[in-house]
Amino acid sequence: MSKITELLGDQADYYLNHESKTISKNHIHLPGADFIDRSFGPGNRNPQVLRSLGQLYGTGRLANTGYMSILPVDQGIEHSAGASFAPNPAFFDPENIVKLAIEGGCNAVASTYGVLAANSRKYAHKIPFIVKINHNEFLSYPNKFDQIMFGSVDEAWNLGAVAVGATIYFGSDESGRQIQEVAAAFERAHELGMATVLWCYLRNNAFKVYGVDYHAAADLTGQANHLGVTIQADIIKQKLPTNNGGYNATKHGKTHPKVYSELTTDHPIDLARYQVANCYMGRQGLINSGGESKGATDLAEAVTTAVINKRAGGQGLISGRKAFQKPMNEGIALLNTIQDVYLDNTITIA
Repeated sequence: MSKITELLGDQADYYLNHESKTISKNHIHLPGADFIDRSFGPGNRNPQVLRSLGQLYGTGRLANTGYMSILPVDQGIEHSAGASFAPNPAFFDPENIVKLAIEGGCNAVASTYGVLAANSRKYAHKIPFIVKINHNEFLSYPNKFDQIMFGSVDEAWNLGAVAVGATIYFGSDESGRQIQEVAAAFERAHELGMATVLWCYLRNNAFKVYGVDYHAAADLTGQANHLGVTIQADIIKQKLPTNNGGYNATKHGKTHPKVYSELTTDHPIDLARYQVANCYMGRQGLINSGGESKGATDLAEAVTTAVINKRAGGQGLISGRKAFQKPMNEGIALLNTIQDVYLDNTITIA
């Protein structure tokens, strides 16, 4: 706790001692060793999916806690391999991606067909693979924001994946097609016994109003989460909220005044709590993304995000660039420090 408090700095009390007065923690399906039984046991997931979820929740330093630490390295597609791996060229070699996830004590590694296929016989039985099945390729000119499938769910299963992951750009012109494609892919994944992880991101220039960006607004991202669990995602990946009031600013869709007067405040933990609530009150786990690497502040930012996520009722972090754009030992240390937040029983639900 002393290291975590030090990293939080003068904001330690603000984050560690906040008591939420919005959605009660008693309504949240909190993480725990029995989370799969409590959340998925009564539902329609078949025994093979439950086993796959057991592998995800039962691996790494956070095994059997109900929390997750995932290393995602799919940025080479959208952000370009050069932009992603130039800071640490060792990660052009996909084996180092898997090694970092294992040595960093992660629950799973999430990456592309190519990365995981290149390592499947050597590592698929040593750490759970999450195959990211769609991407926004950014080489076409002009650039466009569209997630397209890069392979089949059956191919992911054949290379030994425990789960598949996908992104939907909710709010984009192509979101209707993406919802249908991903829903069908998740149905097939569940048939084969794999778990499903959905990156619930927003993409539309209309979400920027008078210079304010609402792509990470709590109300809009919360609704994206709700759409994600509707198509039976088992785990939701979402950016940490940075503001609220996206519905009111963009003047589209429907909301309710109580969302802002009773269900949220401007405290980051309460905003993240609203994201959790939209994941069927935590029946499907919310993992927040770690964000881009900024250098010297990466560790403090990662710990802050982890504390917010945990105290809101979330289930973990999926942190990539902050870890793999550093030397291996520094990346491992960062992942371990994130995990320490979830292992610290004194950091409780707000």
